[in-house]
Amino acid sequence: MFALPKLTSRSVVLAHALLTIFLLVTSARVAAEDIAVHAGWLFDSENGRLLEKRTVHIVDGKVESVERGFTRRAGERVIDLSAFSVLPGLMDMHTHLAYEYGPRTYTETFTWNPADYTLRAVNTAERTLLAGFTTVRDLGDNANVTVSLRNAINRGDIVGPRVFTAGKSIATTGGHADPTNGYRHALMGSPGPAEGVVNGAASAREAVRQRYKDGVDLIKITATGGVLSVAKSGENPQFMADELEAIVATAKDYGFTVAVHAHGKEGMERAIRAGVNSIEHGTYMDEKTMALMLEHGTWYVPTLMAGDWVTQKATVDGFFPDMVRTKAAKIGPLIQDTFSRAHRKGVKIAFGTDTGVSRHGDNGKEFSLMVQGGMTPADAIRSATWNAAQLLNAQDELGSVSPGKWADLVAVIGNPLEDITALERVRFVMKGGKVYKQPN
Repeated sequence: MFALPKLTSRSVVLAHALLTIFLLVTSARVAAEDIAVHAGWLFDSENGRLLEKRTVHIVDGKVESVERGFTRRAGERVIDLSAFSVLPGLMDMHTHLAYEYGPRTYTETFTWNPADYTLRAVNTAERTLLAGFTTVRDLGDNANVTVSLRNAINRGDIVGPRVFTAGKSIATTGGHADPTNGYRHALMGSPGPAEGVVNGAASAREAVRQRYKDGVDLIKITATGGVLSVAKSGENPQFMADELEAIVATAKDYGFTVAVHAHGKEGMERAIRAGVNSIEHGTYMDEKTMALMLEHGTWYVPTLMAGDWVTQKATVDGFFPDMVRTKAAKIGPLIQDTFSRAHRKGVKIAFGTDTGVSRHGDNGKEFSLMVQGGMTPADAIRSATWNAAQLLNAQDELGSVSPGKWADLVAVIGNPLEDITALERVRFVMKGGKVYKQPN
């Protein structure tokens, strides 16, 4: 047996002091971090329905429980959203926070430094969060600025969504995302894997490993031509099968998923057979391509806003370089129909906008285009919550208002299942239990 220590007056005073500190800290924690959100209607993203009168109890930034009715526990701070529809934080699976297309886009390469792109990204990240998008994938940047952006957001230095970034996209020489496309010969040089340009399986593996060294979260490749790059084709295949297989195999070794920009059918199908996780845009996919996606479980991220935006801008004289304008006028109008066919076929769809082409903060307009394309409002919302979390392999932490997951909540006036445009007017934003936007 152990003898109990003898209490002295000094030890009693110390014990009282420690107890007081403990109670103060505990009280402060409860007051600051224990929250009850009273939701007039709560969107159940797993089943696609609105539940009336629910209370979301939040502890340490995560959902502790969801209860029927409006309840409150001792010490909780109540957030009254009883007049609102509350949803899980929205998730955009295709953004470019360091970019925003404008009249100087093609000259910024020569006049801007990485710091300029970073400062823009600080602004666009805040706009994105305040629009209700609490999580995004960033699929291509300059000088890995979104890696630093992600880290600064995670530290709490700046305001923004959770960022899962691919850093610099991987391309082939002269392909979409070769950073020297359109340069005069004296400036082109010969970018390699460190700059995201590969030729052959060995350099493809090196590029993936370089992204790991850079600190990215996933891999993005450009398997076909693109619309906005200063290169002739917007649809030709730009990777060989062995290069794609090397990228996917190496990515799996490092725990990365692989997102694939693709417009043309052949490049898409090569990528799907190689085992990539998602196809972005997917303009020229046909029934065979969709069947292949279903067979391999490949996700589709449609980016309807980008197609709509480039279609509109292609009608404006001088807005695009002639080479880009031709591609925009041809490819842009096709994406909506592709989306409709893929949805009817049953291809797995996750929400993505390609924002950075269009304006950051307007991401919610994608929902209307999805509904116009034949998707129900409930399924459109699920694509930006439940489905997006599955694509990210983050379903244990994100995608629904469920116990154990991050307390990411947004709120809108009205019923978004009846008026999907309500998601363009988000009135309340919470990320990780912290409120960033409140109703006026």
